[in-house]
Amino acid sequence: MTPIPSRTVLSRRNLLGLGLGTAAAGLLAGCAVPGSTNVNKAPLVPAAAGGETVQITYWAWLKDLQKVCDVWNAKNPRIQVTANWIPGGNSGGYQKMYSALAAGGGPDIGQVEFRQIPEFMLANGLVDLARYGAKDVQSEYDEAAWSQVEFVDGVYGIPQDTGPMGFYYQTAILEQAGGQPPTTWDEWRDLADKVRGTGNGNYLEVFPVADASPFAAYAQQAGARWFKTDGDAWVVDMTDDKTMMVAEFFDGVIDDKLVDTSAGAYSPGWYAAAASGKIAAVTSASWGDALIQSVQGGEGKWKVAPMQTWGDTGYGSSSIGGSTAAVLANAKHPKEALEFITWMTTSKEGVDAMIKYCGIGWSPAKDYIGAARQQPSEWFSGQDYNEEVFAPSAKEQNLEWSWSPVTQSAFTSLQNQFRRKLTGGLKLTDAVELAQQEIVQSFKDKGLSVRTAR
Repeated sequence: MTPIPSRTVLSRRNLLGLGLGTAAAGLLAGCAVPGSTNVNKAPLVPAAAGGETVQITYWAWLKDLQKVCDVWNAKNPRIQVTANWIPGGNSGGYQKMYSALAAGGGPDIGQVEFRQIPEFMLANGLVDLARYGAKDVQSEYDEAAWSQVEFVDGVYGIPQDTGPMGFYYQTAILEQAGGQPPTTWDEWRDLADKVRGTGNGNYLEVFPVADASPFAAYAQQAGARWFKTDGDAWVVDMTDDKTMMVAEFFDGVIDDKLVDTSAGAYSPGWYAAAASGKIAAVTSASWGDALIQSVQGGEGKWKVAPMQTWGDTGYGSSSIGGSTAAVLANAKHPKEALEFITWMTTSKEGVDAMIKYCGIGWSPAKDYIGAARQQPSEWFSGQDYNEEVFAPSAKEQNLEWSWSPVTQSAFTSLQNQFRRKLTGGLKLTDAVELAQQEIVQSFKDKGLSVRTAR
């Protein structure tokens, strides 16, 4: 497989394109933005004076986050953290943050997904934590996780949880089909054909046309790089050979009826099919383990294998999801906020609390996966799958992959075009090309300089 290259990171100037600042930020669809002030050009906010008690606020959709804060608060009386629950990012949380920023307020810390960091940067919404010493802790994080928050000489969030991928499967169904966990996608296709032969309505996996996240992850694993910059212009490259290879592969898989396209993973229909033995497996992120454990009667029937690869090209794994703890532009105590979120994401005490109370995905800490994940799982057939599968997978990522300021609209375009595969027979390869045209227009609508790679 391809060696991991050195990462080419983006600057905020690249994000803005041709020097467009507030004007471009003001075009963020549906979002209020902070205004013309760039907090990262202002003087540093000094640390609190000795003896002063600092109050930190943290907006996130993590469940029971206050219990994690309480662990910290009990031992750190000078920095007290209060967690406020907000809806998931695209369910209203991001709009709430943007509105607060525009009004000159908001929390010190906000939960921001990796893929949303560039859009918040475009809006002058994040503190560059490198100015407050974030690079001093870089070595404590997985390289792939850190690569999603670093932009040239700046750090615009601290990795909070990630989603390296693996292959979850029901052992009895694979045995019935006479197959083994696949090591390549070609083997995956062969296995899908064998599972189809075990009974009407039986499938190895689903392929959700209404959710572009898995397709993006598969392209990322293959070595694609959809968004990059050339000088002050964005370059959109979604019709590259790697992405087209992935699209053509799944075109064939769908045409041959080897996957179920009626429902996505973890939907009610999927749970019913998995419980009845109609769905054998799911290629998913580390956080999928908690969701799979909701399959009725599934305990002791599932195991986990490394994600299948694209043969001699691409990377050993990929990722879906993942969030940062980002310090927002109006934070009154960025230095103290950084101190807390570093503890939360790298210390044994913090990581264990995040797993216990919040059920986070994969810990971004380089050398600690959490005590609960260092032992075999009875539910997953006694397998020590976190150590065996996800610890290595976290180190086998495409470090060249970057998100853009139009990630959400990009996903919407892909999903709308993918649906036409089912409604009108549109090829996925053509769907990607059509989506790219819409995505380029999304850049233009934000006032950004953009071109396609070919």
